Amino acid sequence: MKIKITQLDAFTDKVFGGNPAAICILDEWLPDELMQQIGVENNLSETAFLVKEDKGYHIRWFTPSVEVDLCGHATLAAAKVLFDLPAVTGDEIIFYSKSGQLKVRKQTNGKFTLDFPATPGRLVIDPPPVIFEALRMNGNAVFRGPFDYMVISDSQAQVEELEPDFNLLATLDSRGIVVTAPGDEADFVSRCFFPQSGINEDPVTGSAHTMMTPYWADILAKNKLSAIQVSPRKGYLDCELVGERVLMSGNAVTYLRGEIEI
Repeated sequence: MKIKITQLDAFTDKVFGGNPAAICILDEWLPDELMQQIGVENNLSETAFLVKEDKGYHIRWFTPSVEVDLCGHATLAAAKVLFDLPAVTGDEIIFYSKSGQLKVRKQTNGKFTLDFPATPGRLVIDPPPVIFEALRMNGNAVFRGPFDYMVISDSQAQVEELEPDFNLLATLDSRGIVVTAPGDEADFVSRCFFPQSGINEDPVTGSAHTMMTPYWADILAKNKLSAIQVSPRKGYLDCELVGERVLMSGNAVTYLRGEIEI
C-alpha cells in the first residue's frame, strides 16, 4: 500500500516555523490502529487523515499517542493541501469532524481563515495545586474549557520563561494546559503543553485559541485580536470572535511531499 503524504508548517509564512503537520488524503478510511501507527511514525504533533464526502471532507487528527477531537493547525495545513489541488475550486472547504462542521476560507492575501466553534472556559474556584507546582509559577486565575486548563499569566516574559515539569503536568485530568498573557507585540501570547497527548509543548495550537479568544475579547473589549504563540518555533494568528464562533487566520507553507509504503 502506498499513501501520499504532505508535511507543512502552519501558522507561519516560512518553513521551520509554526507547527508542522502531516496530511494524508485517503480513498477510504484505514483501520484506526494503522492511522495511529502512522501518527507515531511521523512523530509530529498531528497527522491528519482526510476522506472525500459529497460536500467536503471528513477529517481526523492523530498525535503520536492519541486521536484528538479538534486540531486547528492540521486543519489549516489540510486546507492548504486541498487548495493546491487543481480539482479543488472555490475559496471555501468544509470539513466534518468530531467537533462538528469546520470551514476554511482562502483569503486574497494568501492566508487561510478557520471557522471553529468558540469554547469559552469557566473559572475554576479551587484549581488543582499541581498546576502551579508543575508550571513553577505563582497562582493566577485558572479556567477550564472542554479540552484544557487555561492559566492567566501576568506578562509575556513570564510565559516565555516557563520551564514546566511535564511529568507532573501529565497527571492532570485534561488534554493539556494553556498559559496566556497580554502580549508585547500582539494582543495576547500563549504557550501550550500537552504531555497527556504525547506532546510536551505544542508549537502552535489553533484549538486553544478557541478558548483564549473569547477570554481576551472580553478583557480587552474588542473582537479582533492578534496572537502569538511564543514557543521556540513561534506561530502567528489573527483571531476574531463572531458570536459563538472563532475565526483564526494564518499562513501555511509546504515542507515536503512523498509517499508512505506499508
